[in-house]
Amino acid sequence: MKIKEYIEYKLNELKSNTKELEVFSSDEELSNFIYKTIMSKKFRKFSVAPEYTDYIKESIDNSIKDKLPIRFSLQFGGYKLWRLEETPEVDWAELFALMYYSKWLKPIAEVYKPGVIFDFSSDEVIVERLNNIPKSDTQSYADSFGNVIKFLEDYIPENLKFTLTPTGSFYTPEEFEKDLEDKTEKKKEEFGGLPKLDDQRKAMTELNVRLKPGQDDDPLWREKSELLHQAYYAVDKLKPYTGAKDKMRVSSYKLKGFNSLVVGTTKTSIAKFWVGVGALKSIGDTYKEYVLSPSQIEKTQLTKETISIEGLEGENFKGVKVFE
Repeated sequence: MKIKEYIEYKLNELKSNTKELEVFSSDEELSNFIYKTIMSKKFRKFSVAPEYTDYIKESIDNSIKDKLPIRFSLQFGGYKLWRLEETPEVDWAELFALMYYSKWLKPIAEVYKPGVIFDFSSDEVIVERLNNIPKSDTQSYADSFGNVIKFLEDYIPENLKFTLTPTGSFYTPEEFEKDLEDKTEKKKEEFGGLPKLDDQRKAMTELNVRLKPGQDDDPLWREKSELLHQAYYAVDKLKPYTGAKDKMRVSSYKLKGFNSLVVGTTKTSIAKFWVGVGALKSIGDTYKEYVLSPSQIEKTQLTKETISIEGLEGENFKGVKVFE
């Protein structure tokens, strides 16, 4: 099977029902079906804490009772990692992740008329200051992300909707600055100055931050970056949105200190799509979708194959990386 045929096959697979649709005699039966679909081990990468399974059940029941969509939220950076040649726009990583989440949640949309809303909550408002990524890049990313969502609409149920919500949309610029400044001071008090970083956290900071000239002359630049990072996560309007009672939190990797549904980004990957690259692994006469992290990219011998999928625009979709 050629690469183009494979991708088109996987896209068209999202259009069709994989089995005869079930009919439910009660809301309880429907709720159980939705819960089992969400908790499917085919998609989950880790177990879910008992208190969060209770939360998930309650969220489903409340949505059914009020005839509202089943809602999910995935908080992410809202940019493409500056180290990647694909930056600043999305690439196959974002498309493969969206296809994967569609496959996971499509059975719910097929049997529950109010459908599903899967919201990507973007941290773009802090990226320029935190990682030195210009606003023009985060805007290019948001625009291209929206284009991929639009492209996928032709393949998924109408009542399965992906949305992109920037944190900055909750504030005026002045309000955000005031909130961030207040939380920075509070975090300084909490840490007794600057946070202490282990080697893993230092490495993550070094990966994400595009250093300005002279920034690393300051031996504490990593700690100052992490202070800002922690202050941002504490701003007043972020957690009430991403952790709202009507949403279930989704993540590609295990979040320390947070309950979530960890489903990865493809069947085979837990790498974050915004700091990774989408690639296909050649397996016999077919392929498998991957999202490769920067460290995986370094260790993998990749070739690039030219491709054109109708309706899929952008320089990053003119070719796809392949490995064996």
